[in-house]
Amino acid sequence: MHTVAVLAPRHVVPFDLTVPVEVFGRARLPGGGPAYRVLVCGPDDEVDAGTFTIRVKHDLDALARADTIVVPGVSEAVAVDAPVPEEVLAALRAAAARGTRIASVCAGAFTLAAAGLLDGLRATTHWLGTSELAARYPAVDVDPDVLFVDNGNVLTSAGAAAGLDLCLHLVRRDHGAAVAADAARLSVMPLERDGGQAQFIAYEPPAPDGTSLRPLLAWAEENLHRPLTLDDLARRAALSDRTLSRRFREQTGTTPLQWLNRVRLRRAQHLLETTGHPVERIAAEVGFTGASTFRDRFKRLVGVSPAAYRRSFGQTPVVEPGRTIISTTTTAQSRLKIPVTMPRRAAVAEPALDPEAASG
Repeated sequence: MHTVAVLAPRHVVPFDLTVPVEVFGRARLPGGGPAYRVLVCGPDDEVDAGTFTIRVKHDLDALARADTIVVPGVSEAVAVDAPVPEEVLAALRAAAARGTRIASVCAGAFTLAAAGLLDGLRATTHWLGTSELAARYPAVDVDPDVLFVDNGNVLTSAGAAAGLDLCLHLVRRDHGAAVAADAARLSVMPLERDGGQAQFIAYEPPAPDGTSLRPLLAWAEENLHRPLTLDDLARRAALSDRTLSRRFREQTGTTPLQWLNRVRLRRAQHLLETTGHPVERIAAEVGFTGASTFRDRFKRLVGVSPAAYRRSFGQTPVVEPGRTIISTTTTAQSRLKIPVTMPRRAAVAEPALDPEAASG
């Protein structure tokens, strides 16, 4: 039977630990038998998980018996500041050398990177940690915009529910769509989300205070409505294009134009969530040349259209003639999105994409 070892590091995030235990532990073969044997292991007999303590039944020797190893995330402060115990890194390196499949959930990517298992590979983690991961481990190709990355024997997932997507993906790889669909139903989780779907990234400052680029970034954020270019940013910073690009990579983990696109989209997300402005106005406010270009870029990087994003996360009802209004509030029950139908003349379709949008 395929053995899955779930690592229980110190200060583990409980959700990240229980997701693989539940998904693999509940997966059943067509005949009803278990699809996996699940072991929880770690360097300590007990692990502090914040609000409670987890008793760990197996030590790190269990990693040597595993066909798949899952590395959960740890608390944000630990992921950034505390070194991973050398015995854990050595066990993971030995497992990788044997050809064991190794996957991380959320900030578990920091552990894989510390072990050198992500060098030269594309990887992801929770969007809050992507810049930090890229800055600390420049040999890793960090993709902040996907749910998970499958490199064959090394896989990484984004935060929270993306760990579910990754585990279901592995079940499908191992046992087919029917077994994975059954596991998804037990998890009350759709099976349709694939690894390339974008994370929903919240609006937040794109670089920490105190970096040398911070004044430039603040200026750019105040001028998003302008068609800023790399030359514009370099002139403002009094740097050459090459020097500016190098400092951007060091301090933000990305290039100036990639950063500019992402901060435009993050501002757009913020406006979609908190205002009732039409999409055309939002597109202009964040510096896109037209609404169709904005829709195309938004859907490509965020994974859904601006209208769909607003329906899911908007806090302000939007009144547009001829449309169905989706009213949302901050209560948990309201996340069901009860529609309020307004009078309309005819159904309104989304405008067709501009053929030149992809180059905008």
